Amino acid sequence: MRRLVAVLASVVVFVGLPTTQATAAEAFDSAPATAALTRLVPTHSSQFSFTAVPKPSSGDYYSISGTPGAVKVSGTSPAVLLAGVGWYLKYVAKVDIGWPGDSLSRLPATLPAPAATITKSATVAHRFALNDTDDGYSGAYRDWTTFQRQVDLLALHGFNEIFVQMGADAAYYGALQEFGYSKAELQSWIPSPSRQPWWLMQNMAGFPGPVSEQLITARAAMGKKIVDHTKALGMTPVLPGFFGTVPPNFVAKNPTGRVVPQGTWYGFFDRPDWLDPRNVMFGRVAEAFFRHQAATVGTTSMYKMDLLHEGGDPGDVPVGDAARAVFTALDTARPGAIWVLLGWQSNPPVEIIDNVDHNRLFIVDGLSDKFDNTDRDTQWKGAPYAFGTIPNFGGHTSIGANSAVWATRFDQWRTKPNSALKGIAYLPEGTGTDPATFELFAELAWRTGPIDHTAWFADYAARRYAGTDTRAAAAWDQLRRGPYSMPSGSSTEPQDSLFAARPSLTVTRAASWSPGAMRYNAVTVRRALTELLAVAPALRSTNAYKYDLVQTARQALANRSRALLPAIKLAYDAKDLTKFRALAAEWKSDMNLLDRLLASDKNSLLGPWLRDAKAWGTTAAEKTALEYDARSIMTTWGTSDNALHDYANRELSGLVADFYTMRWTKYLDSLDTALVNNTAPAGINWFAVEDAWNRETKTYSNTPTGDPYALATEVNTALPRMVGPITGIGGKCVDVTDGSATPGTATQLYVCNQTAAQTWEIPGDKSIRALGLCLDARGGGTVNGTVVQVYGCNGSLAQQWTAHPDGTLRNGKSGLCLDAEASGTANGTRLLLWSCSAGVNQRWTVPA
Repeated sequence: MRRLVAVLASVVVFVGLPTTQATAAEAFDSAPATAALTRLVPTHSSQFSFTAVPKPSSGDYYSISGTPGAVKVSGTSPAVLLAGVGWYLKYVAKVDIGWPGDSLSRLPATLPAPAATITKSATVAHRFALNDTDDGYSGAYRDWTTFQRQVDLLALHGFNEIFVQMGADAAYYGALQEFGYSKAELQSWIPSPSRQPWWLMQNMAGFPGPVSEQLITARAAMGKKIVDHTKALGMTPVLPGFFGTVPPNFVAKNPTGRVVPQGTWYGFFDRPDWLDPRNVMFGRVAEAFFRHQAATVGTTSMYKMDLLHEGGDPGDVPVGDAARAVFTALDTARPGAIWVLLGWQSNPPVEIIDNVDHNRLFIVDGLSDKFDNTDRDTQWKGAPYAFGTIPNFGGHTSIGANSAVWATRFDQWRTKPNSALKGIAYLPEGTGTDPATFELFAELAWRTGPIDHTAWFADYAARRYAGTDTRAAAAWDQLRRGPYSMPSGSSTEPQDSLFAARPSLTVTRAASWSPGAMRYNAVTVRRALTELLAVAPALRSTNAYKYDLVQTARQALANRSRALLPAIKLAYDAKDLTKFRALAAEWKSDMNLLDRLLASDKNSLLGPWLRDAKAWGTTAAEKTALEYDARSIMTTWGTSDNALHDYANRELSGLVADFYTMRWTKYLDSLDTALVNNTAPAGINWFAVEDAWNRETKTYSNTPTGDPYALATEVNTALPRMVGPITGIGGKCVDVTDGSATPGTATQLYVCNQTAAQTWEIPGDKSIRALGLCLDARGGGTVNGTVVQVYGCNGSLAQQWTAHPDGTLRNGKSGLCLDAEASGTANGTRLLLWSCSAGVNQRWTVPA
């Protein structure tokens, strides 16, 4: 009844027609949602109508109804209206708007009606998005259209709180001039845009710099546009607050002040000083900061401040006293505002939780899916928090996440007695590279109960390309089993690519803190690539398909680097020059192919990254400085050699060809010379080599070139086929009886002996081959007891096999499983087809 009253009191707004301001006190103007929808779905926006309804005490909700060509969405804010559209597109129209990639081109001319009214309520009030580092690793130099689309997409996927750091430099710049600092001093202290996230977290200052006043002003103007747009959609911008970061010489300029030196950040950068929050000067500087922030980008009701982030030193300042003082300054400037903190490493300190009203705190946990047996309710003493994840570090282009953990753990934490879980927090360090991860995580807040991980990915495969296709389904099932089912316990991100690593024969990661080994079976990505290449031609036209195909092929090549590098090392250590040269040539060829593949995708180009940076400069010198900032954040990161090099590695066309390939060619050629001369390889000053590239000004293409499908096919062909034994019960191997290459020869279990009769090849077409023949159900049999033999390859269903997660190998024609007769383990045990039970005699390990 309450919702019925709300609907009757609301204002209906028809998309594509002039909107009217809502008159009911509880309702709102839907015009911003109308405009966003027109940007997101321009060809069909006129087939939607919006109804603004007041938000009940139970929280946000939307309802979807209507008839063909006239879809009605009601919701509790402009952003929630868009969330309703997003759900409709995914689960009624069966299309996808991803980040990036969409299948909107396959929408029917007339939008379908939902079978019945759909109502979805948010299970948590806070749906928070964006890491402190987003402005650095996703692009500090994006234009308004890009930022606007980011906010629109977050609304479409149900988020309602967005961290916005753009323009925070203007608040410091204006405020600190009131405390004795000149413009020049502050311009030298404020870093260039790509490093500002870490300056705002009190980790570093000044590099690279200085920044110009026009750049500070331009960033403030952009920040205000982002804040205003976020508010217009009924979302909350979360802004940086003031917690004591000041430049050098503060006490010299302000004798009544007191600062605590912060030393260095991981030994690499000098940290800014911390103004003692108990000191009389703290409140004055905080007032000036919030005043200038309001004048430049605006105000909000949520402010993010992380005291003592990553090794900050409180000195002799009691953290609890500091927390009270920081909160008092916030509450004085913005009464009622929420203090947002990041759950990361030892943050937030328990002293903050003990000394600030829990109703005014909100913790966005970055590690909900990393560790097992975590109890945030106890650790944070009932302070409200969000279930969060950091599935991407540094903007790496690797795909995958601990998404199977999210599917169950979020609901377990949310529904336990007295849970303080009040939100979700999507916190990748870099965004816009993994649409499946983004979409699944976003849905946590709009579902009750755990998510069926298998079913979700099956549905995703259908809507991603706007059509049901068995090969697309198989591809995404492989990706689900592999990169999207990484376990908790050690990490939240997938391994990065060794092609992007600083060269060494023993390197296991490109970024110092990334996983040093595969976190899933690499064969899943290889199989997914084969399946994607077999998707029906009608579905290949969507940009979602093209993006996914390129990224899956890229990941398959990146995974290959982890198998190829140890082989290169073995050849080098054995001083086998011929083999070393062949493998080194393969490595270089793979990198060349990788760059050409990436060049076919508009999202995988270095050119726009550098173009956008230069566009913010107004002089030739400033453009060069900003290009250096944009280049070096991905490569050396700092002013000299340090462990942050390659932290922000990513595989982009141009970066692969001219930076990563350049490094590896220099290194492999030095090893070749060492083998020829029987000497130690020459040393290489990697920082000097890398920083020289940072200082180049070569222009790269902003336009994709090449055919993604043809290039992905080339990748699939270039990758070695999966070859090896198939092992089963008792550690025995699948064997062609007597090693006979005669068609019709039965298979058996036999002690593993590495002969050709036990060397099976899985070429990716669902066949399994040995001795030039295919594993086959004799006579095309479909009943229990059918003999499994080898036979001339003919592509029939009787010769198609699918490896399932339970270890079974299932025949394509019968659906029966490869079975060791009567669970026998003796040499000569017959292999048959039998009803699947996943018993030990039906579980097999296939070549990877």
